[in-house]
Amino acid sequence: MQHLARLLGRGRAMEAILGAADFDGDQAERYGWVNRALPDTELDAFVARLARRIASFPAEAVRSAKRAINELTLPGADAIRADARRFQQLVRSDAAKQRTAALFAQGLQTRGPLEHHLGERLGAL
Repeated sequence: MQHLARLLGRGRAMEAILGAADFDGDQAERYGWVNRALPDTELDAFVARLARRIASFPAEAVRSAKRAINELTLPGADAIRADARRFQQLVRSDAAKQRTAALFAQGLQTRGPLEHHLGERLGAL
């Protein structure tokens, strides 16, 4: 939740977390979840070019830039731990256990319709 709220803002984070819907690549790009959505045929070449370019810079400059960006954009360890505790409490609840059992009965973690449309099916439980 820490990352989504910081990245998307309150309204869109509420939509994503509470709505539990699936988002396609184009929407993920618009929301800023992914840097860019590329056709599969372009992905390997793009990643190779980017990796070569980053590798061409001094390693200490890359490390320093990454540290600075992380300090500016990532939540603190206490916030991450609080989210983890909250998640564990929710997962252990009777309601979550019942929903998880229903999902497994419908084919959770097997290749099929439930897995391919999980966001949609969650809303139908």
